[in-house]
Amino acid sequence: MKKIINDPSMIVEEMLAGLASSYPDLIHQVEDTRVLAKNEEKTQVGLVSGGGSGHEPAHAGFVGDGMLSAAVLGDVFTSPTPDQILSGIQAADQGQGVLLIVKNYTGDILNFEMAKDMADMEDIQTEIVVVDDDIAVENSTYTAGKRGVAGTVLVHKILGDAARNGTSLPELKTLGEAVVAKIKTIGVALKAATVPEVGKPGFDLGEDEIEYGVGIHGEPGYRREKLQPSKALAKELLEKILADYAQTPKKIGVLINGMGGTPLMELFVFANDVETLLAEKNITVSFHKVGNYMTSIDMQGLSLTVIDFTETDYTAALTAPVTTIAW
Repeated sequence: MKKIINDPSMIVEEMLAGLASSYPDLIHQVEDTRVLAKNEEKTQVGLVSGGGSGHEPAHAGFVGDGMLSAAVLGDVFTSPTPDQILSGIQAADQGQGVLLIVKNYTGDILNFEMAKDMADMEDIQTEIVVVDDDIAVENSTYTAGKRGVAGTVLVHKILGDAARNGTSLPELKTLGEAVVAKIKTIGVALKAATVPEVGKPGFDLGEDEIEYGVGIHGEPGYRREKLQPSKALAKELLEKILADYAQTPKKIGVLINGMGGTPLMELFVFANDVETLLAEKNITVSFHKVGNYMTSIDMQGLSLTVIDFTETDYTAALTAPVTTIAW
């Protein structure tokens, strides 16, 4: 294992310190916690997200005006504890309540729900929106039901814009659930991630093998086969996503997300192939985003996310200016 680290057991603490010291004008670390919160305080509903580390820039990279109020970091691929999440809720609370945006993993759901109960005892009104955008498999290693993956970042952005514009907590929860229902994601891996404290890849793929539907923690996908050209990968992922909608969307937004070890050159080749396929299907794309947003440490691969704009177009919310590290 070759990584630019010191002590593997301290990697999260040192990363937190590095994030806070690198962007002191945007965020700060809440004392004695694993919470990164935005510096600018506005009277609005607070938005808190988080989860295991290793998915950077998610979630701390999306803390700031127009997106999250705070992010809570757990150990690598491990949910933060309820008391850490409560600290994030406290940091985000401006008297208007706090919305928790949670990826659908068993540990995250349990711990965020416990933190919500603790916040309720402190009279901080709190609600939860669960993101389950991964359509690759119904149940997997870490979760019951569909996993939450890169589409979570679009939820951060749309709800962040709404919160900044004064939307109430109940309205944000309703909006969040409506948005989640329109988002679908699927990924493909070329090489597994290596967790620093483990020191070896989480699963084995041959030099000429890929796996469709792998999760962001290396959970199993739905099919393994020989490496295909980008055009074939784009066709597989896009057609699987479109088939999952009750009706094929007429207008969409697209997020092409790198898993951490994939060059941007390859992401843009894939993006071009996706755009070509969508044009052939006469599907309008009014929002594009390409880059590393929800990674899996050093996994080689990518994910494709589609958000349906047919009934409600969220382009304005997704393109509204924000002040964050990574958007």
